[in-house]
Amino acid sequence: MTRKLRLDIPVLLPALPDDADACVSRLISEIQGLNGVAGAHILRNDRTQVSQLCVHYDPELLPLTRVREIVESAGARISARFGHVLWKVDGVAHQRRARTVSARLRELPGVLEAETSAAGLLRVEFDREISSENQIRDALGQIGVKPSEDIAISTSQKHAHGEGGHSEEDAHAHGGLLGENTELIFSVLSGALLVVGYLIDAFLAWPSWVPTACYVGAYFFGGFYTLREAIDNIRLRRFEIDTLMLVAAAGAAALGALAEGALLLFLFSLGHALEHYAMGRAKRAIEALAELAPRTASVRRDGETREVPVEQLVVGDIVIVKPNSRLPADGFIIKGETSINQAPVTGESVPVDKRAVSNVGEARAQADRVSAEYRAFAGTINGSGAIEIEVTRVSSDTTLAKVVKMVREAETQKSPTQRFTENFERVFVPAVLALATVLLMAGLVVDEPFRDTFYRAMAVLVAASPCALAIATPSAVLSGVARAARGGVLVKGGAPLEDLGSISAIAFDKTGTLTEGTPRITDIVTTPGVSEDELLSVAVAVESLSDHPLAEAIAQDGRQRLGTKPIPEAHDLSSLTGRGVSARLDQDVVLIGKAEMFGLDDVAPLSDAMRTAIENLRERGRTSMVVRRGTRDLGAIGLMDTPRAAAKKTLARLHHLGIKRLIMISGDHQKVAEAVAREVGIDEAWGDLMPEDKVEAVKKLRAEGKVAMVGDGVNDAPAMATATVGIAMGAAGSDVALETADVALMADDLSHLPLAVGLSRTTRSVILQNVVVSLGVVAFLVPATVLGLSIGAAVALHEGSTILVVVNALRLLAYRSTE
Repeated sequence: MTRKLRLDIPVLLPALPDDADACVSRLISEIQGLNGVAGAHILRNDRTQVSQLCVHYDPELLPLTRVREIVESAGARISARFGHVLWKVDGVAHQRRARTVSARLRELPGVLEAETSAAGLLRVEFDREISSENQIRDALGQIGVKPSEDIAISTSQKHAHGEGGHSEEDAHAHGGLLGENTELIFSVLSGALLVVGYLIDAFLAWPSWVPTACYVGAYFFGGFYTLREAIDNIRLRRFEIDTLMLVAAAGAAALGALAEGALLLFLFSLGHALEHYAMGRAKRAIEALAELAPRTASVRRDGETREVPVEQLVVGDIVIVKPNSRLPADGFIIKGETSINQAPVTGESVPVDKRAVSNVGEARAQADRVSAEYRAFAGTINGSGAIEIEVTRVSSDTTLAKVVKMVREAETQKSPTQRFTENFERVFVPAVLALATVLLMAGLVVDEPFRDTFYRAMAVLVAASPCALAIATPSAVLSGVARAARGGVLVKGGAPLEDLGSISAIAFDKTGTLTEGTPRITDIVTTPGVSEDELLSVAVAVESLSDHPLAEAIAQDGRQRLGTKPIPEAHDLSSLTGRGVSARLDQDVVLIGKAEMFGLDDVAPLSDAMRTAIENLRERGRTSMVVRRGTRDLGAIGLMDTPRAAAKKTLARLHHLGIKRLIMISGDHQKVAEAVAREVGIDEAWGDLMPEDKVEAVKKLRAEGKVAMVGDGVNDAPAMATATVGIAMGAAGSDVALETADVALMADDLSHLPLAVGLSRTTRSVILQNVVVSLGVVAFLVPATVLGLSIGAAVALHEGSTILVVVNALRLLAYRSTE
């Protein structure tokens, strides 16, 4: 007989970015081959909201203690061997530099993965038996890059190190003594020397060496960063845009056209500097999230109120929050009433009313399941009422800290278009060099001086350099992710951002997504000889043991209807997945669940009268639960979940945005699903679906095109993982929703979905525009330079297109969702 052992992933493999990390697969692979282990997989614990490793084993071959020992030992070995770092680094000013840094690190022995973003985020996975963090730091130092912040630490700890986590030394890491504006200053100096040299050469009869010296100075300042980048790329045996520009500038100098070479380097460096500045705006929009939490908190300890740094807060601390101040920690309210502006975290436009919990002990025992009206998040803004909250998470684990970390991680995730453009450049740059080489031989065919031939070849090198293409997608993705985060939507990288913009269908879970998720008892149907009180007392006794939303509704409403009448005590609850539950009451077995569970697996079928009653309930859109004690049917309970007020308007807006199919998938009876669908205006309703059927339903939809799945991130996780894009609602209150979804709506508000879809579609459109402009300019300039267009004009158009695509991408920061 096979048994199961469940162990928490954070305990087995501490410090993983998420449960999709390669180390989880390594752990599963290591234990699956053992004699006595039938299989292993990842699941999510609904109660603790922590990912777990579920191991199926044969106790006759492997005792429980031995299985636990083997798994924990394997986890310890993997954790000890494989390291992960997520650093904010100085010295990455643009996308080409980011690619160079990533390529340099991948060359290191023991580095398994390395991704760098233009926003200066570096993510590395390495084998500690071969490499180390110090070796990675040393390799970065050799190419002028320096880690300035470990994103694994909390935003509060970052404050402790100074604003933004940067020291004065860090501020100069990427640009030398002049700080982060060095590249812009060098570019301006290059332009100034170029202008001075030209004016002297054209209008003053000064010695020729004076303008020459000015041009050489312009070469130095304009080519300083370009030369550094080119040297790094040559060491990595890579030909990038910087290399092409240097070759063209050197060629111009060889021809004696120092002015044009200096102009080339000036405009190229200016384009880089402006690109860096523009990307910095998008970076600051993301970094602003990290500044939302205050640095200190007023804490009551040992009868005294003291001010402490937020990183010193511990779970259980009582924090006093004054009116109109930011909350320093996640927790639940134990004293006071107020309205809290949650827009910084959830994007909700209207302050949310909050009040104190009635039972602090119960809230403390189930902190992650406390109702939203009692919960508070770090970084949100208190209204006019003074409140006290009990801390439930340390500063590094707050919802805000996790959102900041995930948004920063998203910067390193490449979109499909970005991967395409990078692969295109790897082929295109060598092809350009080959074309320039062929043009150098034009003198064998055309009767012209070699100087003209050489000049044309250099002009083509400049014209064909895909600078704008390199930044076209990263700038749009970074701006889109930043704008989404500001609106309470967490998008985990460029891939889901692009994919969401191309979906044609959205599947919705019913309960808690299209409906409020708080069903109420509407009907009680009893069989002859059974009173409502008897039916309710049995149902409440059993359902009180379950945490299913329907069970909680029956237990809560049933108690209210029974008043002070006694409720028996049930035990041995067993869940029948997708159908109902069973338990023991005195000596009887009680079954509560769908009508379909009766008549299966040796369970006696329902009577005709009972089936007729169930049909009547379903015709009126009720979710029905049959109650049987022993061999006697007591009756049925009808429940109804209220559709969300925003559902109908939201679905209409999604249709307006171009979503062709809106489908509701539900475990409820088909007629109940259809009744809800009619009320909210959804296109199709698919009912009677077990959890595994929902996965198959999404697979069917995905076979017809790209589809998104919207759910709560817990019960719907398998279906969300199957969809092109998984979207979780109410992620601010659920760690699991944050971890499982590709896109997370921080507020439990369906009306934020059109913002996510509309922004994704606009981002996808901007990316397409940028790619078309980038390739279009290259397509125009290459034949134009072959036909005689000067290097100066080519550079001006070339760098102009680079600035144009970045500015176009920055428009996303001002995106407004249309009603």
